[in-house]
Amino acid sequence: MLRFLLRPKWIFFHLLCLTGIIAMLLLSRWQFDRKGERSDFNDEVRARTSLPLVDVADLDTADMDPAELEWRSLGAKGVYLVDEQVAIVNRSQNGRAGINVVTPFRLEDGRTILVNRGFVALSDQAPPAPEGEVRLIGTVRSTEVRRTGQPAEASGDLDEFLRLDIDRLDEQIDGDLLDIVLALENSDPSESPVLTPVAGPRLSDGPHLSYAIQWLIFATAVAVGWVLAVRWSLRRLPPRSTPTA
Repeated sequence: MLRFLLRPKWIFFHLLCLTGIIAMLLLSRWQFDRKGERSDFNDEVRARTSLPLVDVADLDTADMDPAELEWRSLGAKGVYLVDEQVAIVNRSQNGRAGINVVTPFRLEDGRTILVNRGFVALSDQAPPAPEGEVRLIGTVRSTEVRRTGQPAEASGDLDEFLRLDIDRLDEQIDGDLLDIVLALENSDPSESPVLTPVAGPRLSDGPHLSYAIQWLIFATAVAVGWVLAVRWSLRRLPPRSTPTA
């Protein structure tokens, strides 16, 4: 009675449904993994932002791991190198397109750190950095790297960059440049109101859980569809003829 399920077209149908179910289950698992990674990231950011403020003068750059410092609060004192200010283009914040203003900051011990002073909309002009001795408080951020498919930065000294790449900026900035970026939060003297502090990450789990559940629903729907297709085909089979005496 069920021999029709071994016909070539049915075998293809079985394989198609099975492949679809396996693929959807794998996609669901991947979304669950993404949710776990996101939760770990959120916990790490919350834990590091709750740590006490550390002064950049106390950091040993020889043994410093930038990844372990990211998201920590950092204080610094020094002067801006206003002539070496650059813009990181193609940025958006609060629904507005603009740039991030990055100015190197010379510390008292002679080292230099890149300071992301904030976001400026395209309709505004980037304000100059405060002159003289400045005290800063901000959040440590890591370098930005080029991703697959993204264009490379041009060579030579530039005023505009696609990414806040520390190694690339180090090519045109004199001195010992630290391998971290300071996302500015407070400044004394204060900054221009035109600048908006760079937004931090959104500490949410995102849509990964709902996507994972959706893939499970899709896999279940395919399985149910296979059952219904088999039952419908069974009903269409001609009745067996009863043998006569």
